[in-house]
Amino acid sequence: MDRCVVLVDAGYLLGAAASLLAGEPARSRITVDHAALIQGLRQRAEADTERPLLRIYWFDGAPDRVPQPEHRRLRVMPRVTVRLGALTRSDGRWAQKGVDAAMHAELTELARNRACSDIVLVTGDGDLLPGLMSAKEHGVAVHLWAVQAADGDYNQSEDLVAEADERRVLDRAWITGAVRAKELGGPCAPPPAPRPEIAAILSAPLPETAVAAAAAAASGSGPDPAGGGNGATRPVPDGDREASSGETGSGGSRGVPTPKDLAGLGRPAHVVQGSAPNSAPNGTQPAATLRWSSDKGWIERGGPLGEPAETASLPTLAQLTSAEQRWADREEDITAVGGDPFEVGQVFARRWTERLSDSVHLQQLSTEYPRIPHRIDGELLRYAARFGLLAHKDDQIDEHDRYAIRAGFWREVDLRTAAEHTPIGD
Repeated sequence: MDRCVVLVDAGYLLGAAASLLAGEPARSRITVDHAALIQGLRQRAEADTERPLLRIYWFDGAPDRVPQPEHRRLRVMPRVTVRLGALTRSDGRWAQKGVDAAMHAELTELARNRACSDIVLVTGDGDLLPGLMSAKEHGVAVHLWAVQAADGDYNQSEDLVAEADERRVLDRAWITGAVRAKELGGPCAPPPAPRPEIAAILSAPLPETAVAAAAAAASGSGPDPAGGGNGATRPVPDGDREASSGETGSGGSRGVPTPKDLAGLGRPAHVVQGSAPNSAPNGTQPAATLRWSSDKGWIERGGPLGEPAETASLPTLAQLTSAEQRWADREEDITAVGGDPFEVGQVFARRWTERLSDSVHLQQLSTEYPRIPHRIDGELLRYAARFGLLAHKDDQIDEHDRYAIRAGFWREVDLRTAAEHTPIGD
């Protein structure tokens, strides 16, 4: 039949694109607009072969062959079929297994069944040479596409290049139409304004109760900083005292003590053996218990649910979402959300703020910046885990990605809060 088919080795295409744009073949260094990439492949294939497209086959690896977010988005696109091999880790490196064999089988089967007249191969692996030669023997024209090499040399098997009927190079200008390098040291999105994102989370000042308690601990008048609960006190070394008290001079920002420094501080005094009932600096016990949060800062949790009443009353996204909205959210996640950590945080915040019936909740949340209330933060990270952001080492989201997720969340909340206060007519 007078149609063309495109077979894409995603490991080669995206790895070579990362080398070209980011200087190393790690796919984590690039952001891909899959819709634009598929559209570009289709237009280029139809122009080069002068045949209408039958289908694009996307071959890639995935842990346990479980489709990742990008695979779920790709396989619902028109004229796209995803074939997955295994992704295994060996000697600290990830390697695809079964992808070449799947491409070889598809290539020979298409040619044998005369399903198309032209096949475009986007690969560099010489293992496909037998399949390429078999396709030619069945009367199929084979077009071999390469990604421009970062060093100007070939990044394909010379045997493949020699046997292909046609060869084209996808240059930097073509690649950048759908792929871009991530910025080092920050999320793949413009930094939020007016609030700085990651820096504020890392350097956020402690609540006043924590600062007072830290000062008491540093002077040896408070409960055991190690949290042993035996009422014993110990002198704090000069270096620890400086870090714990957070005093950096007049007008300076206050540091964040470690969990070991302030474990147990803020608990009611009668719980700690040997401490006076009213040992707080002002003679009364702080109402909140200070605990360490995964966002590298302290949060106050008080009341019956362990959180301040203001934040404990904030509804979760699940509570605000109907069954119909849940289905629509899942559809959007598969087809539209790219999976960049910053973007994931923005999407979650957009849905949460849009479904709030009371704008007071939004104002309450905004006053908590940069600490996201515990229940909402946990729901946010669980949502982000759907997008393949879990580190395979220990099934935890990478620390930098967590900061970027929360930065995206606060960026969207800022925009929504500003919209609430914008007069109609401005």
